[in-house]
Amino acid sequence: MNTIVSKITYLSIYGMGGLLILSSLLWLTGCQNTSNRSSITAAKATVPTAIATPAAIVEPPRLITKVTNAQRVVALTSLSADIINRLSPTRLVGITGSTLLEKNPAFSKLPRVAEGRTPPNLEKIVALKPDLVIGAAGMHDGVLAQLQNSGIPTLATKVDRWEALAELTKTLASSLQADPAPLLKSYQGYFKPKPTKTASTLILASDRPLLAPNSKSWAGDLLTQFGVKNVVADLQGKSQFAGYLTLSPEKVVTIDPDVIILINAPGTDIAKVKANPLFKQLKATKNNRVYVFDYYGLVNPGSITAIDRATTQLRQIYR
Repeated sequence: MNTIVSKITYLSIYGMGGLLILSSLLWLTGCQNTSNRSSITAAKATVPTAIATPAAIVEPPRLITKVTNAQRVVALTSLSADIINRLSPTRLVGITGSTLLEKNPAFSKLPRVAEGRTPPNLEKIVALKPDLVIGAAGMHDGVLAQLQNSGIPTLATKVDRWEALAELTKTLASSLQADPAPLLKSYQGYFKPKPTKTASTLILASDRPLLAPNSKSWAGDLLTQFGVKNVVADLQGKSQFAGYLTLSPEKVVTIDPDVIILINAPGTDIAKVKANPLFKQLKATKNNRVYVFDYYGLVNPGSITAIDRATTQLRQIYR
């Protein structure tokens, strides 16, 4: 249990926004008592009332000090590092350690300002003499505030919807005096061709509890961009995570979606998830339409490469 809590603490404080969700999934999965599972013999007896989700407002990234021609950039998130590498690779002077970047030779020689479970190292960051440091809003607020107090410009980012990715790309391009047009155009290609077949779809980020993204999440918004029917798009529920709701087994059986997407998050035993007796009752299982996606790309954007991989997989499902 101590190991789980230690891992949760690290992911919650130093990961991307989606890692906060993952940390709680790991805790809930590890602590959920199997005796608390609801019986599904009377599965269609109770159907929660749908509550419309209000339209979301996309907030632009917060550039605390305006930068117009940054030459030395430190990226504390894998997504911002990947975007900068595509916009102007010579500007990156430091990155955070990430499995999403370690296999890319473009990042192999860049110093890491954080590794494993350690927070970003302020001394290492300052030693790189950056004129812009980019972190995740909420996760890196403390580090960014200290850097700002030292006179180093910082940018706090939050990417939880598709439009936010475009806004971040434009903001970074403006800070680098780079042209965002080619990268923005490539984003649009992720949704082409549009699916010719649609199917009611349920994404389950966890099976204990049954946690699903609505339209106010990165995952839910990707389905919207594809024109795919997310069966919980307009529902709200009792969940501490914005954009996610907890479903009862009865609700899942009542919905009975055409397609189920399971998330293979770090630390998840996907074989055990797929063996959940709940899924055997559903038509998605009977029709062999249960798919497994990586956590990065669909739940947490992670990197442009991860997003490309996730959208490619979505196109294959709905072609």
